[in-house]
Amino acid sequence: MFQRLIQVLVVVCISGFAKFAFADGHATTSWTLDGASSKIAFGSIKKDTVGEVHSFQNVTGHVLPDGSTTVEIALGSVETNIDIRNERMVAHLFKNAPTATLSAQIDMDALTSMSVGGTAVVDVEGVLSFVGAELDIELEMFVARLSETSVLITSNGMLFVGAEDIGIDAGITKLMELADLPGITRTTPVTLRFVFKADQQKAEAAPGAPVTQASLEIAGDAVAGKKVFRKCKACHSVKTGKNGAGPTLHAIMGRAAGTVEGFKYSEAMKSSGVVWTAKTMSAFLTKPKDYLTGTSMAFAGLKREEDITSVIAYLLEATLD
Repeated sequence: MFQRLIQVLVVVCISGFAKFAFADGHATTSWTLDGASSKIAFGSIKKDTVGEVHSFQNVTGHVLPDGSTTVEIALGSVETNIDIRNERMVAHLFKNAPTATLSAQIDMDALTSMSVGGTAVVDVEGVLSFVGAELDIELEMFVARLSETSVLITSNGMLFVGAEDIGIDAGITKLMELADLPGITRTTPVTLRFVFKADQQKAEAAPGAPVTQASLEIAGDAVAGKKVFRKCKACHSVKTGKNGAGPTLHAIMGRAAGTVEGFKYSEAMKSSGVVWTAKTMSAFLTKPKDYLTGTSMAFAGLKREEDITSVIAYLLEATLD
């Protein structure tokens, strides 16, 4: 039931944009899933009479102006309100896979605009990579344009998915055994609610635009910045070619965002158009997720302006090595 649940989710993410993300048949912007306003929930019944509701807490999605679509579901974010049950689902149903990922390309020529308040029912096809398998997906979805910058997407009717159809009966049986239960339903109802919002352009300059030395310089203390950088070292290095959980930051100042060779960036970062100057880096380090919606960087940000200017001075020093 969980593979089918994820299939439903990623189809939702593609379908909405086939009607509204473009004006006059041409791309105008990119769109990001609003996690705070969106939800995917599914139910289960144990002992024939006890019903429970579960959900995924971390789902991200993007549709870029060129029609490239990527959606990621953090399988470890499943929430059943019982910690040990969360862990067992991850281990026995999701096989400890970190994410399910959809990569697709929307046919730009086939798209038309949708006015605010307009609705449509659309049929969508796609391919999902999940736990080592590639699954073809197809579903009917309902789309409503809420405003010029937001859209609501739901399934067009109630969804019921079965464990036997997707081959996870053994996982369900294992959960029953571990919880000492006489039965867990092999069919589950699913509800979906997704809101996508248009991204705002926050780039100071497009990749390849000239960057002056003045735009890189900042009144910070590089020595103090090296100490501040200790907060970043768990994920980043300033050594050439040394990527970790995050990309190397050697020579980062003056570079277009999302271009360090060999590192897998989020779609939001790759398509941002940001060039790292003192101004853009300062804004990003203050609140990364506010500055660039959809970034995979988990760091909440630096609170003190002095720390921000100092660490940028340190990064500039590393850039000039």
